[in-house]
Amino acid sequence: MDRIVALVPAAGGGTRFGGSVAKQYALLGGVPVLVRTLLRLRSGLAPFATFVAVASDDREIERVPQMPAGVEILRCGGPTRAQTVSRALDAIAHRVDDGDWILVHDAARPCVPRDALARLGAQLARDDVGGLLAMPVADTLKRGDEYADAPRVQATVPRAGLWQAQTPQMFRFGVLRRACGAPEAAQCTDEAQAVEALGLAPRLVVGSPANIKITFADDLALAAAILAGQGE
Repeated sequence: MDRIVALVPAAGGGTRFGGSVAKQYALLGGVPVLVRTLLRLRSGLAPFATFVAVASDDREIERVPQMPAGVEILRCGGPTRAQTVSRALDAIAHRVDDGDWILVHDAARPCVPRDALARLGAQLARDDVGGLLAMPVADTLKRGDEYADAPRVQATVPRAGLWQAQTPQMFRFGVLRRACGAPEAAQCTDEAQAVEALGLAPRLVVGSPANIKITFADDLALAAAILAGQGE
């Protein structure tokens, strides 16, 4: 398989998480969430290089204990995820080839199973574009009135063919840089959407319910239980 370069955008403040530190620096079983995420990527896919993109004024990253060796910090974070990823791709452009894989993973997804990472790598190995981990939607979906104080159901949305996107999302560097550099990329909520805007169709690879994203402080307890179940 071609080289894999891991990119972890970690410039967000995580306002919904609360607390005195951003969620990527919160302790999970005595280890920062970010460190657990990086270690999981390393053990599941063994990337050729790993970059963490943080805000230019982030000082917490300098105090993170147990940071894996070889991880490089990019102080290029922007106000949105899309801008952070785009700036990071520009920063590493001289060090990667267009055909290399760029694996973008949320800093706050420390529980992604190793078999899901291996499945992503195996199923995309010969793909010209790339793809993402995702889960087929199983629950009934309702559309509500988002502007109402007491919203009511407006419609039941057919779930056939719908998937819930996860990360990692992995694309060829040339494809991803072109996608993230397009004007419409600023409005995209993930890398796959930016690639779709080029007229390309990312491949969907079945992920895992265990691959949760820590958003609120209470999610740390759930993540700890998942890690315990995984033998961590």
